[in-house]
Amino acid sequence: MLVPSSNTVLEPYTSAMFQAVGDRGSVHYARFRVVEISLSSVSRGQFDLGPILEAAERLAETEPDLIVWNGTSASWLGLETDHRLCAAITERTGVAATSTSLAFDALFQGMGIRRIAVVTPYLPEIQTRIVANLALRGISVVAEAHLSDKGNHSFAGYGPDVVADLVRKVASAGPEAIAIICTNFRGAGVAEMLEADLTIPVFDSVAVTAAYAMHATGLDPSLVRGWGSVFQRTTDFI
Repeated sequence: MLVPSSNTVLEPYTSAMFQAVGDRGSVHYARFRVVEISLSSVSRGQFDLGPILEAAERLAETEPDLIVWNGTSASWLGLETDHRLCAAITERTGVAATSTSLAFDALFQGMGIRRIAVVTPYLPEIQTRIVANLALRGISVVAEAHLSDKGNHSFAGYGPDVVADLVRKVASAGPEAIAIICTNFRGAGVAEMLEADLTIPVFDSVAVTAAYAMHATGLDPSLVRGWGSVFQRTTDFI
């Protein structure tokens, strides 16, 4: 897993999820600098290929089956940025690569989802880009909620109750699913509870990434319990 440097949520959450597969699989991490989420040139420069590929090369020394960019930057920069990144990682390391945004896309397209709600901690202009990029994939955002924070470290400071309140707010629009987009946001731990209360699938970024990584490497995501229904939807990924 390639991790934003200021992220403090995804590593403990992901490691807890992978406990379910025991010694059949393991997850490892490398970081590159990400400290702000905005549309500034400084923020966009954080996702230049050089530092990411260097971190990927260090990960490749563990001889993994898959390298995953565990971040959501392509949700506002455009899905093609992750296609290019993953191709570059594979070219540099010889290891297959994917990302959080590509995992979300594989899930939504596989399920045939066309109406979703989106919850993030991001700035309004980031949220607008996310909505527009989802529309390019044939997915309409019928409701959204965000916290207008440019973080990235601060995103982890919002408790699960804050994320849950945002999810409940957008659920009234009747979406086919609710996406919590940010891998430094505490949504995974409350996703299953929210799904039971709302009878709507709630897909958290950290959980979607872990489930897709397990699926792609031949592990059994259905062994994972307590982190949301995405782990029981392996046949929905395309």
